[in-house]
Amino acid sequence: MSLYDPTLEKDNCGFGLIAHTEGEASHKLVRTAISALDRMTHRGAINADGKTGDGCGLLLQKPDSFFRLVAEENDWNLSKLYGVGMIFLSKDPVKAQHAKAVFEKEIAAETLTIVGWREVPTNEDVLGEIAASSVPNIEQVFINGPAGWRARDVERRLYIARRRAEKALAEDSDFYITSLSTRTIVYKGLCMPADLPRFYLDLADLRLEASICLFHQRFSTNTTPKWPLAQPFRYLAHNGEINTIEGNRQWARARAYKFNSPLLPDLKEAAPFVNETGSDSSSLDNMLEVFLAGGMDLFRAMRMLVPPAWQNHPDMAPDLRAFYDFNSMHMEPWDGPAGIVMSDGRYAACNLDRNGLRPARYVVTKDKLITLASEVGIWDYAPDEVAEKGRVGPGELLVIDTFEGRSGIQPTSIMN
Repeated sequence: MSLYDPTLEKDNCGFGLIAHTEGEASHKLVRTAISALDRMTHRGAINADGKTGDGCGLLLQKPDSFFRLVAEENDWNLSKLYGVGMIFLSKDPVKAQHAKAVFEKEIAAETLTIVGWREVPTNEDVLGEIAASSVPNIEQVFINGPAGWRARDVERRLYIARRRAEKALAEDSDFYITSLSTRTIVYKGLCMPADLPRFYLDLADLRLEASICLFHQRFSTNTTPKWPLAQPFRYLAHNGEINTIEGNRQWARARAYKFNSPLLPDLKEAAPFVNETGSDSSSLDNMLEVFLAGGMDLFRAMRMLVPPAWQNHPDMAPDLRAFYDFNSMHMEPWDGPAGIVMSDGRYAACNLDRNGLRPARYVVTKDKLITLASEVGIWDYAPDEVAEKGRVGPGELLVIDTFEGRSGIQPTSIMN
């Protein structure tokens, strides 16, 4: 009998984001994110082979110009509104083809059109022996949305189709949808941060440009390293622990019958909404995506999930206190210590829990770049380039709107 209990494992990850506040996409931004991630290698674990990492990755605003060039090279006709999925498949061609057939069936049921599948260019030689032994077959799927649909409508239907496919393929342990969106894409795996662009050759392609990039270096807290559990997840990356995770998961299961939205009349088909076997971060990501699919905006969703210490705050505006009081009736806090960076492809944001025990420091430079991370020194800039420096405090939410060119921190005491 072993005294080892994996649920008691706890340690720190490294996380951050970089964004152009006015939404200007560039490959420089992607390279800077990779360099920042490399400088946080010490925040993750390295296996005995010296090359297998504990998990690292990037969540990018969808690099539209790059994907349109990929489509052109493959003679695909992408519509104005399209989504891209990053999917882990079995190395067994029979199992992989079956998973693709199930996925295609669910996509077709949503009146969405699959344009084509692309084998993501990778170099497995940079992987350690342990990572290489479990590396999946990685493919991207391109999906056209119907004419006249809004991006939010396509996002909802992709969510429902994804959940049905995941449930239908629950016995296929190799099948995992890393991201499936019209707005974002995720590249992640069990490689070292410096090797990420050497493994995913797309990330070294100068044509790949984005104006938002989240990055994460993982140190396993309550799960063993696996390709699907590398971060970022579909919306967020997380540093710390969710110490209330067992209660959060049980409450999510208990109130699942109450979840409904006129925007998703078939929402029940997506249940169960929160996984109970993955990491605490993945469960938080599950809960966030349910809220967003149901029509909630990113800010209210995060204020419900990770609220500040509002109950006894002496300076809080009455309207804001009423907001938190109302929302507390519908969702209990997912309490940390936690630092969270997130993006839906338009907004980039960072939220600290009420204790503020995970640092998040940011620098804004005069060329409109904002970089935030769990530690300083992740990228080089001259003092005369700096327009602003600061940190996100306990319970605060920093937001960058790349469409409107606005950014700022939402404080805990007044209504913005």
